[in-house]
Amino acid sequence: MQSSYLQSLFTVRAYLIGGALLVMAGSLFAATGIYTFTLNSIDGKPAPLADYKGKVILVVNVASQCGYTPQYSALESIYEKYKDQGFVILGFPANNFGAQEPGTNEEIKTFCTRKFSVTFPIYAKISVKGSDQAPLYTYLTKDTGPGIRGEIKWNFTKFLVDRNGNVIQRFEPAVTPDSKEVTSAIEKQLKP
Repeated sequence: MQSSYLQSLFTVRAYLIGGALLVMAGSLFAATGIYTFTLNSIDGKPAPLADYKGKVILVVNVASQCGYTPQYSALESIYEKYKDQGFVILGFPANNFGAQEPGTNEEIKTFCTRKFSVTFPIYAKISVKGSDQAPLYTYLTKDTGPGIRGEIKWNFTKFLVDRNGNVIQRFEPAVTPDSKEVTSAIEKQLKP
């Protein structure tokens, strides 16, 4: 009988340890969020999103010839306003909508800096939808929570990421970066 009791005790202990490991693994995965992705910078160098651990991030798919392109000014404005508080914007040029980002990475970089004085990080051109969708955007559109996931509908879709790398909010293109809706959400995440 003692043998059966010990065996049951070991079985319960094994389940508890296994369960604890699963919870820890789940927490570890959840804590990594977007940090697992590395894409190339606009200059072609690997730029891991893990470099932004601990920052509040706004991920935006951008384009140079779109009706929403003037949002670059508002993006730069909020970047300047909040960057010293631990905020960063990451721009991802994409040519998925109406061929509105036809340029090369060099042309995109020149456009952003000359026309809009962009100083926030811009990455190399990627695809944000379709069969060649970048893994980051597969994650953003399929592996995030309700109200966040879903196909990218147009340029300048914005994803707000908390300091732990979790995607917490999505703003569609018509919502301007300097709107009260976006700035309030950023400020809430910046609070210690």
